[in-house]
Amino acid sequence: MSCLPIHGRVDCTVCFKTKPVIFDQTKETNGDWRITANPLAWGNPNAEIVVLGFSKGQTQAGALANTPHDEIAYKKGRVSVGKILAHVGLIPKGDNEFLKTTVDKIIADKTGRFHFGSLIRCAVEQKDDKGNWKGSGGGMLDKFVATKFGQEIAQKCSSNFLGNLPPQTKLVVMFGMGTKQNYVEETFKLFQKARPTKTWKRINDVAYQDGEITVVHVEHFAAQGALIPNWMGTNKHVRSKLGDMAIEAVKKSTVSTF
Repeated sequence: MSCLPIHGRVDCTVCFKTKPVIFDQTKETNGDWRITANPLAWGNPNAEIVVLGFSKGQTQAGALANTPHDEIAYKKGRVSVGKILAHVGLIPKGDNEFLKTTVDKIIADKTGRFHFGSLIRCAVEQKDDKGNWKGSGGGMLDKFVATKFGQEIAQKCSSNFLGNLPPQTKLVVMFGMGTKQNYVEETFKLFQKARPTKTWKRINDVAYQDGEITVVHVEHFAAQGALIPNWMGTNKHVRSKLGDMAIEAVKKSTVSTF
């Protein structure tokens, strides 16, 4: 059976076994890191293409209860999601309105090509120097998975939701590469542990495959400033090579492209 969860709230409490779990309220804290029990999924549980962020980022208790489910994923970032997916050929190219509308549709489509979620299905937050909890920030992706707590959570999550993908799944798109591709390296290790019977190999600096699935890291949809246009080659920049590598790896995955 597929271990991709169905569209909606996900019934998973594996990281909270010692306490009763209330959605979007129960937390597990370790040092300067914590997770909130609010795992979610969108799209098709038997998808050809799985698209994953790192986590949902910062949330407040009960905040998701008043937001329609189909509006939560990549909220305020769907134009950027569209630009990135179009750049690697997974949706048609178009203007910003077209891209947002297309992303809205594929996130809500329970029987389409796509499944959407995050590597860490629960929200991850880090305490800053002032004692405030933040769900985003420079280098957060690779910093979390480099800690013992982060490794434990990431290994449980990746094993539960990526270890037994449906046969239809050919491509996993990961938002984010990390500092000097550190997130790529850490995630590659997680996939190897989650799918230990597969023969893994690197394709290039942003992608790897195991004979059944290809995993491709792309620019993060919430990247600031010129990072996305640099990655896409809109600006003449060395970072566009990473975007070219992502296009190359998607083509090796055998999924059809635009």
